[in-house]
Amino acid sequence: MSTRLSSGVVHTVPPDLRAALLADPEARAKWESLTPLARNEWICWTISVKKPETRQQHVARVCSQLKEGDRRPCCWPGCPHR
Repeated sequence: MSTRLSSGVVHTVPPDLRAALLADPEARAKWESLTPLARNEWICWTISVKKPETRQQHVARVCSQLKEGDRRPCCWPGCPHR
């Protein structure tokens, strides 16, 4: 299996999110079906938190929410970097 993972428009996939997506084939397939802008939103949502424990929760939620069919983070104003 390839370790290539598509990134966002502005952001690249951070190592912790990358590892989680590569470890979960279903979440990875959903990730690859997203647009670059949608992937950018997930990455920014994950890296925008301050506490390491919150970031771990966000990484886990990216995988679970993708598998539930979510295409973007819910209730988040969006990436300010675009």
